[in-house]
Amino acid sequence: MKIVITGGAGFIGLGLAQRILKIGRLHGPGGKLEPVDELVLFDVVLPAERPAGLDARAKLVRGEVADRDAVSRLIDRPDIGVFHLASVVSAGAEQDFDLALRVNLDGHIHVLDALRRVSAPGSSCPRQVFASSLAVYGSLHSPHVTDATRQTPQTTYGMTKSVGELLINDYSRKGFIDGRSGRLAAVIVRPGKPNKAASGFASGMIREPLSGIDFELPIPLDTVMPLVGYRTVIDGLIALYEVDGARLGHDRALNIPNISVTMADVIASLKRVAGHRKLGKISVAVDPFVVSIVAGWPTHLGAARAAALGLPPEAGIDAIIRAYIEDYLEL
Repeated sequence: MKIVITGGAGFIGLGLAQRILKIGRLHGPGGKLEPVDELVLFDVVLPAERPAGLDARAKLVRGEVADRDAVSRLIDRPDIGVFHLASVVSAGAEQDFDLALRVNLDGHIHVLDALRRVSAPGSSCPRQVFASSLAVYGSLHSPHVTDATRQTPQTTYGMTKSVGELLINDYSRKGFIDGRSGRLAAVIVRPGKPNKAASGFASGMIREPLSGIDFELPIPLDTVMPLVGYRTVIDGLIALYEVDGARLGHDRALNIPNISVTMADVIASLKRVAGHRKLGKISVAVDPFVVSIVAGWPTHLGAARAAALGLPPEAGIDAIIRAYIEDYLEL
């Protein structure tokens, strides 16, 4: 079978690809485990060199999900599965409304319609995992949310993710796809340069000090945020893909396991785990724009459905920092 990862050249996309190739088999549209014979990483920007951990089954294809024809060429056979990660992220979506609609909404519909076209009538349909976000909730209700909390997103990014979840539900209800949406907390620790995600500081406050670089935190130390390690995200998205669709029912969206901590907790963990290193200093320089976006997110993201379905739990902030050191600093 063929696996497509949109946004595949990004941090999580590459990690997913490496893990899927290592596993070698996923459930196909017929509900049986099938060998992955082709894996496509589709992205608007590709790395200059072929990433490690990708064998001959993997192809890197440049393109945009907003390009309907490019997506149709990508999703070209019935024995296929899709991880849809491509998105204009939070701060970028807030600053460019039209781009957010074109990529996050139109692009998603292009993926869904392409899957609908290759789906074999009268048989099981292709599985799609959609990477959603805690931003769908907003903060108009309790800061403690669950899978069932009403969604009132307070950012354009959150709105597009909420609409994306509804699209997944309806295309699945119609029998066009076997979709599922996994809502992510802020994913850490992202290596390399920061992106336009408003939550990027949550990685930067770990990544930069570990490299001996001073870091200015744009939100107060007592701010509480749900965080999730990249290992948990990768394992969780694959586990969500593998769940029998009948167990999801009509509501195909759930929260990926995570933890809620203050920024002070993160700093304390960094000192516990890596205090023997020469760490860069962390100071606070509040950025009202970032604070306003973070204020539109819940502080606690319950994940009871994920636990019931057997998705892996998040081990904690110390484990997240240790994983980053093991994977990126001790090479």
